[in-house]
Amino acid sequence: MKAMILAAGRGERMRPLTDNTPKPLLQAGGHTLIDYHLQALAKAGFESVVINHAHLGEKLEQALGDGSRYGLSIHYSAEGTPLETGGGIFHALPLLGDGPFLVVNGDVWTDYPLERLKTQSVQLAHLVLVGNPPQHPKGDFALQEGRVSETEGERLTFAGIGLYRPELFAGCKPGAFPLAPILRRAIAADQVSGEHYDGRWFDIGTPERLTQLDELLQQEG
Repeated sequence: MKAMILAAGRGERMRPLTDNTPKPLLQAGGHTLIDYHLQALAKAGFESVVINHAHLGEKLEQALGDGSRYGLSIHYSAEGTPLETGGGIFHALPLLGDGPFLVVNGDVWTDYPLERLKTQSVQLAHLVLVGNPPQHPKGDFALQEGRVSETEGERLTFAGIGLYRPELFAGCKPGAFPLAPILRRAIAADQVSGEHYDGRWFDIGTPERLTQLDELLQQEG
């Protein structure tokens, strides 16, 4: 199974930190955000990782190289102009193969055990959901007996960690488009499973939240 890290966002809310540094290369606890993902993927037994990029993408490639120091093989999906989440994944499909693949948002930090997903069965998608953070109190989706739905009930937040089959993107065309409508279509067809992870997860969307994560990780040494 291959993995993809989404790293093409401009990081507008992180400015001025992202004016000269790609968001995934911002540091917390002495490591870049993307370092944590790459280390976790290697620990989980993944070997091939695709990283998309647009804003300052050459700096990502210079910093990470071919991935050998992580024990990984990194391939880059250059976008030039950001293609949003859905368009970015669709653009990278030729690098991801014919089977299910893992996608992780580059701007989250978590201790979720990624190895768990290597044996997870998946129809069109399998999503990891977490408790709603203060900045997103209404959540995204409901979870009922392992199935993701949009029905009434307790809603959880999509963690930015998911397994997808290439068939999820059937009918899509090249260009920029979001992932959410594609997921909602698959959810309506009852083709999306999910799980609730109650461990540590942070959405690093602002300089303040980056500072909070940095302080936490520095305290833990």
